[in-house]
This record gives sequence, structure tokens and C-alpha cells, in this order.
Amino acid sequence: MAALSATVFAAVPITVSTDNVALRYMVGDDGTLCQSYFGKRMADDSYASLGQGVEAFTTHGYTDQFEPALHINHADNNSSLILKYVDHKVEEVKPGVTTTTINLADPVYNDAVSLVLTAYAPEDIITCHSVITNNSGKDIELEKYASSMLHFYAPEYYLTEFSGDWGREAAMSSQPLRFGKKVIDTKLGSRANAMVSPFFMLSLDKPATETAGDVVLGTLSWTGNFRFTFEIDQMNRLRVISGINPYYSAYRLKKGETFVTPDFVFTYSDKGVGQASRNFHDWARNHKVKDGNGDRLTLLNNWEVTGTDFNEEKLVNMMHDAKELGVNMFLLDDGWFGNKYPRDNDLQGLGDWDVMEKKLPNGFAPIIEEGKKLGVKFGLWIEPEMVNPKSELYDKHPDWAITLPNRDIVTKRNQLVLDMSNPKVQDYVFSVVDKLLTDWPDIAYFKWDCNAEITNIYSHYLGKDQQHLYVDHVRGLYNVLDRIKAKYPDVPMMMCASGGGRCDFQGLEYFTEFWTSDDTDPVERIFIQYGMGHFMPSKVLCAHVARWNGDVKIKFRTNVAMMGKLGFDYNIHEWDGKELAYVKQAVKNYEKLKPAILDGDLYRLVSPYDGNHAVNQFMSKDGRLGAIFTFDIYPRWGEHEYNVKLQGLDPNARYDIFEIDRFEAGDFKYGEYTGEYLMEVGIPILTGYRLHSRVYEIRKH
Repeated sequence: MAALSATVFAAVPITVSTDNVALRYMVGDDGTLCQSYFGKRMADDSYASLGQGVEAFTTHGYTDQFEPALHINHADNNSSLILKYVDHKVEEVKPGVTTTTINLADPVYNDAVSLVLTAYAPEDIITCHSVITNNSGKDIELEKYASSMLHFYAPEYYLTEFSGDWGREAAMSSQPLRFGKKVIDTKLGSRANAMVSPFFMLSLDKPATETAGDVVLGTLSWTGNFRFTFEIDQMNRLRVISGINPYYSAYRLKKGETFVTPDFVFTYSDKGVGQASRNFHDWARNHKVKDGNGDRLTLLNNWEVTGTDFNEEKLVNMMHDAKELGVNMFLLDDGWFGNKYPRDNDLQGLGDWDVMEKKLPNGFAPIIEEGKKLGVKFGLWIEPEMVNPKSELYDKHPDWAITLPNRDIVTKRNQLVLDMSNPKVQDYVFSVVDKLLTDWPDIAYFKWDCNAEITNIYSHYLGKDQQHLYVDHVRGLYNVLDRIKAKYPDVPMMMCASGGGRCDFQGLEYFTEFWTSDDTDPVERIFIQYGMGHFMPSKVLCAHVARWNGDVKIKFRTNVAMMGKLGFDYNIHEWDGKELAYVKQAVKNYEKLKPAILDGDLYRLVSPYDGNHAVNQFMSKDGRLGAIFTFDIYPRWGEHEYNVKLQGLDPNARYDIFEIDRFEAGDFKYGEYTGEYLMEVGIPILTGYRLHSRVYEIRKH
């Protein structure tokens, strides 16, 4: 980013930097904190020529005329705030991780604001949140309270968003930004990301490509309503404000109370989008995702095989199916609970987490014991934040659900959201997991679902502080998840919300992965996983082989799912002998390629948005093992085929390329090449066949 002012200004400098990225602040002689630079890290003496810049964290009601980062209403009806620099400190959290805390305060009301920035040096990631403390002596109201404000000054700006809906999550679209505002936000509450994922990509000067251009990737670590505001002023300066959506969320702070906003997480790359994505993937695995550098379980799920129509015999048989496939776990989905209101459909029973006697008279014991004999783990679906109005829980505690008084109740998927701001509800939700793991300690995994957004926005617990609900609901969820993590630290969980309705990094501090989409059509999944993969590493993207789209053969389905955390939602008895043999071998190939796919570097070689093909390359961190997934989706007749150039190789090394995972034949050696040849010339791995896929293994000599 260019400097924001050409005027040299003597000031107190504060630099937050990683190995390759720097964010520079200056404190002027009037005490105002200003941002003077954000971009590629420079030599220390180069920053001396920067001007003061612009106010770093603007406030409402005084001199600034554009969208503020912070708006406080004081008890005397004065809604202005002036922030002056107090001091700052820099602490090394651990090797490669440094936190800079910049303390600001209002000289009249004494309200204190700290900007807390943590730099992850090797990953080139910076996080920022604000800490707001009421020192005014009386209650104050936070009307707007951003986590971060970033400033840019470039000739052009291009924004990419990741919007969509159920079944078409993270659909990418780009647009230039001009004077005025562009807002990306959500107001759904619990299933907050269902219409737009909490990500954005900002290209500076010109649209960035995978390998070139200046680009910023940003996301908010918050499992609730978020808002990103992009505003360009009359001088073509851009400010980006990120944080909790202030919509119906004004928050009252009593004297001495502190409000901590969630982390805004961002990176900058001058080498294109691919490098920025790899920054996020490394940071997520190393610092944020639960068991980020651990292994992941492959699984067989019963949902698309049985729905809620199952019994003990069917589930025991599916344990054997899992063993036959070679996966690690069998996952029992919805429909196993409820006795007064049996969960035979989605109309009732949600909230009553006792095992249904008519389906499973012996509980989970026969399934778990059969799994132990076979070496297959047992996982379980739950949705503990939700309740059906037709349930024993709702009969006993209707006030635990979020419902408006004096209004007809509006449900989504025949269910309501439990009020997680209520400590009694938090205790109940924790008890669901605690009792299951106490009664059935061999449960090895939970799929934690969340199928409804908040409607009827009213808490029977919060009283006059109704506008706290959207915030305190999420905080209540975190309280529960903290308790579960403390007592059961080694139990992996999938974060699910009708697919990708939850896909944030704060949630992934408690979950090892998330269900990327209910849409398992492999063609659509190529696009969905492509979008999500700009921020999320492959090991958190649950990708299952299922039956959507009858035109697609089993190999294509499986190859798409192999690019994430592999699972199956399939009746394996529908496959013929050749298909079953192929899938079993594919599972073995996936296990072999895990170091590249789940823990390595992703290179998006051909985008599905660019035409009729998609190619992704994964390389292990030691550079010795790689995989190329090639998809010909709907190529046109007579289409010109061209070489695909690989990335991330040693130009001086030699590599063997093998086509593996073939349907009716064994692996064969495609060729031997130098890394330089593969990156400069490439290889012809695209075809004119429709819905056709291939997998290539890269082996370094």
C-alpha cells in the first residue's frame, strides 16, 4: 500500500510486522494514533520517509465524517469520543508470535480503548481486536464497536465476496469499489453464515491472480453476526471496518466493565491470492484449529442411506460396511433419540437426548461393541442448541427458547433456537454432551449441527437488555464449548449448520472440521470447496461421496471428496464389484496422500470459474510428495487442450509423475521431469471428456 501522506512528520512509531508484512502506526504530537502504512515489509530505515497517515481507529461525533469504528453513547447524551495515545507495549507470546497492545483513552470521559494486534511471523498473519473499558463512572452504550479498521490508498480496489445460500455456499463474485460504501453482513444469529461466508478478498491496483498482484484476505473469528464495511472517501482512500454486526446489538457497559471484540484475521501478499491462502492455511493448522496438525478420521455416515428409518440391525450392518470401505469411523446421524416424541422426522423430539427405545432397545452398545471387533470407531450426530416445540424439553421450559411474547411463533425447519445467553440453558447444553460421554464413553466423535437461524428475536432471560442477545448468545455458546473442551479435550467434533452455515475460525478452536455444504453434487462441490479453500485448509473441509447428480460416476465423486476431509454418505451395496474395489483402493490412496492434501500447500492451478476444467495441486511441506487432482467438467467439443503448469517445486530437482487412482488399472508412470520443466512448460493433463477426473502423484527423487 502506498503511504497515506507525503508529509514528513516527527512522531512515535509503532510497527507490527511479520516476516513479509508490516502495519505501521504513528502517534502525532496531538496524541492521535494514525496508520501510515500497510503492505510488504520494508527495511527499518525506509519507514522514516512515511508521513503521519490517517486516524487509525475513528470515532463517532467529533471530526470524522465517515463510518466510524467506534460509537459510544454516554449517560449525559454526549455521543462523541476522542481517543488519545496513552502508551503501548510489545510482548513475545512464543517464538514467532508477538502481541502489540496500543492503549488509547478519552481525556474527558476516561473511556479506554486498547487495540491488540498479534503478528504470526512465519505465517504472515496479523490478528486485531479492540478492548473497550467504561471508566466514565456511569453506564455507557456501545452502539458500534469494531474489531479493526484498516486504511488503503491505491488507484483502484477490487472486492471479492463469498456469498450464496444453502447448497451453494461460498460462491465467489468480484466487483470494483467506487466512492461510497459496500457492506457485507449477516443478521441470522446462530446459523450466521448461511447467506455469506465471513471472508473477503481485496485486490489493490488491479485484480490479483493466483500468482501475482497485491491482495489482502480478511475474516472475522466470530460464530455470529458480522459486518465488513468498505468505504471510499472523496480522496479515493479506502477504510475497511470489520467486527460484530452492530444491528440490534447496542451493548450497555456498566461502570468498570470491559467489552472484548473478536479477532479480525488478515494477511497481505504481493505474490497473488495463492500465497495469501497458504498463509491462512498454515496459521489455521499451527495456531487456531483444534488439533490443527493432527490426523483426521475418514468415515461412513448413514444419513443419505437410511435417513431416520433405521434400527439396531441396520446400524450394525453399516459398521461392517465401514470396515469394508476401510474408513476409520461410522457416524450415526439424526433420528436416534426421543421417546415421548420419537424423532422419526424433523417435526418433533429435538431437545430430548435420550436414546429411542423402539429403534435402539439396547442403546448404542451393540453398535459400539461390533465396531470394537472390527476396529471401527463410533460417532454421533447432535443438535443441542435447538428444540422442537413438540418435545419434552419445550413442554418443561418454553422460556428457554428464543420466542417473542404476544406473537405467533415462527420456526425454521420446525425448530427454535435455545437462548444461549441464559446460564441454565448453557448448563443444559453442556449436560447433553457430558451425559452422552458419561453413559457412552466410547463415542469417538460428534457431528454438532445447527439447522436454524434465530427468529422471534427475544430473550426471556435478558429482560431490558434485549439488544445483548445476538452477542451474549454467541458468548454463551463459547462458554459451553470451553467446558466441553476442558473436560473432553481429545474428542473431535464437526461444526455443522445445514452445511456451511458456520465456517469461522473461532468456532474451529473447538471443532476439528466443519461440514462444508449439504450439497454433495460433486460438480457443485468443486466450486464450493474452491471458494472455502481460499481461507480454510483442506483438513477442515468435510467432503463426502454421496448420490447427488446421477450423471457423475463414482471415480469423479470420490476424487472431489479426496480434496478435503474424506467421508462417505452412501449405500455401498449399490456399487458393483468394480466400483467397490475402486473405492476401497481410493481410500488407501487418500491415506497415502494425506501429508500433501491435509497438511501440505495448496496450489489452485486451474479455476472452475475460468471455464470447463479445474485442477488443484497439493505438495507436502517437505516437498517430496504431491498430488494433482484434475477435473474435466463440461468441456466443449473440439476445445483446445493446453499444458497445465505446476507450482511450488524445486526447479533443480527431478520428479516422477504417476497417474494413480485409476478405475480399472493400476498406477502407471506418466513421466519424469525436472521441476523447472513442470513449472515453465507443464504437462497436458486436461481432456475433452465430460465429468472425467484423474489423480496424479508427484514423487521427488
